[in-house]
Amino acid sequence: MEKATEKNPGGFSVAALCRVLEIGRSVYYGWLAARPAAAARQEAEDELAAEIRQIHAESRGAYGVPRVTAKLRRAGRRINRKRVERIMRERDIRGITRRKRRNLTKCDSKAAPSPDLIGRDFTADKPGRKLVGDITYLPTLAGWRYLATVIDLATREVIGYAMADHHRAELVSDALKMAGGRGDLKSGCIMHTDCGSEYTSGEFCRQIRKLDLRQSMGRTGSCCDNAAAESFFGLLKAEIGTTVWESHETARADVFHFVEIEYNRTRLRKHPEYGYVTPLETRTLLQPDLAPAA
Repeated sequence: MEKATEKNPGGFSVAALCRVLEIGRSVYYGWLAARPAAAARQEAEDELAAEIRQIHAESRGAYGVPRVTAKLRRAGRRINRKRVERIMRERDIRGITRRKRRNLTKCDSKAAPSPDLIGRDFTADKPGRKLVGDITYLPTLAGWRYLATVIDLATREVIGYAMADHHRAELVSDALKMAGGRGDLKSGCIMHTDCGSEYTSGEFCRQIRKLDLRQSMGRTGSCCDNAAAESFFGLLKAEIGTTVWESHETARADVFHFVEIEYNRTRLRKHPEYGYVTPLETRTLLQPDLAPAA
């Protein structure tokens, strides 16, 4: 006779149900025995999905599978990238796709452009050797706000930036001054930009000479010649997520937080030698003598 424990809640015996479904009773009991382990696996996966959502949210929705995986590994999880990809796909967790940026700077036809000294080679072995700069615009309800940046190609750290309600030569000069004060620039360091009038101005060229840099410029109308600088602005606008700021002050506060807190200190970027590291970590790794004392 069937044991009483083999009755399901519907009142049918296990043997009867297995005959109808044409499966062996051992298959049913195997499934029954595996349920606790399956529940434990599902609970662990739900916990992992919650961690992924938190990392994704902390990145303002910017991180995709590679950086989420890197962040989990940095936190001590031994995780397979394919598993992260599956969980993000099943739960519709996606990184941000950047939108195309409109060029802002205008070429000065009367000024002689400097030669292109980097030739689209946006790499550098050590900090303070190769820099790129560019300008973008930020719309606010109080009018346009303009942002100029200087990025070190060795670390991809933003070492200089300036904001103003104009994009005259003073703006790019102020960004370069900041870079000179905090970037440990070497004599002969290349400063690469487009050939906009701000960068061919006498004020900017004097700042170049004062810092003992070499000026370099891409060709007119070729965004690829300054792709590393333009890429940062696409990243900033995509990850901040704001399309129009309420005021100049809110735009400045958002930019400061993104550059100094999120990008330079916490945003992961894949380095060919060190794996996923932040710009500041890259600087420390490339200049071990700058590592803080324990």
